[in-house]
Amino acid sequence: MFPIARPSSPATEVSLPSLSDIEAAACVVNQTVPPTAQYRWGQLEQLLGVETWLKHENHGPVGAFKLRGGLTYFDALARQGRLPPAVVCATRGNHGQSVAWAARAHGVPCHIVVPRDNSREKNAAMRALGAHVIEHGRDFQEAREHAQQLAQSLPAHTVPSYHVELVTGVSTYWLELLRAAPQLTHLYVPIGLGSGACAAIAAKLALQHPARVIGVTSARASTYARSLAAGQVVAAEVSTQLADGLAVREADPAALRVLQAHLHDLVEVDDDAVANAMRALFQATHNVAEGAGAAALAGALQQASSLRHAHAVVGLALTGGNVDADVFARVLQAA
Repeated sequence: MFPIARPSSPATEVSLPSLSDIEAAACVVNQTVPPTAQYRWGQLEQLLGVETWLKHENHGPVGAFKLRGGLTYFDALARQGRLPPAVVCATRGNHGQSVAWAARAHGVPCHIVVPRDNSREKNAAMRALGAHVIEHGRDFQEAREHAQQLAQSLPAHTVPSYHVELVTGVSTYWLELLRAAPQLTHLYVPIGLGSGACAAIAAKLALQHPARVIGVTSARASTYARSLAAGQVVAAEVSTQLADGLAVREADPAALRVLQAHLHDLVEVDDDAVANAMRALFQATHNVAEGAGAAALAGALQQASSLRHAHAVVGLALTGGNVDADVFARVLQAA
């Protein structure tokens, strides 16, 4: 078990969406994103040695799970009569595509700040959705700080990377998976800024499902590992070259409180483990996974022995397939 400092009081928790909230969000999300498939792939089950279900969030229209959250967030703004004249966000790519898609659907101009070394192909995808992409800073944290300054100067509404409405939208795919495979005992989910893991927790709590939620972080982006151990936000430098969706320098305080209270365990994976999982997913399913998109499998492979001992039934999501072609080629050639 990874050390997690549990909250001393329920008062330290933050609100999570209810079952009715998630089902209402599904009605919004499914207008754009039909329920994605989940399959048992034989070669993945051979690798892990247990029944394994893979949820294909890479099959959505932006190639990643994040769009669900953007759709729900903008729908809430529209219902409340609060659509802004413009929006700004910071991203490594998938959150930005989500915001760009939803902003375009609502006719709202969109400005997105990315780090200078961001994925060229993710940048191109955001521009193709009509976003004004600004490259600034050496990492996500510096991009986020610049986005906040830009929002004040324009002015524009800042779409955060973590928010209860984003969590509500993302929870819809976990609801789909838990209802499709109610026998699941272990859910592995990558942690970037936390919406995905908190969404898994929200869905299992809403369904009163007993599955354990195991977070997967990059060993080269350890803010959540350190923060969960300390019981407070601890910043950490980022050096991962492959799992850019996990490359966060500073944990979100609200997400941290949810994870402290409800995350069963945490696994740290290095870039070699992520690359191995990317190759395994391609070989077993012929689906392309970006680094963060393969992290759940990397975490499960790291705990395969204990999963077999527990006769576990594992749920994973291929959370995104937006990897630059040259990066993916290097990963495959390194096999």
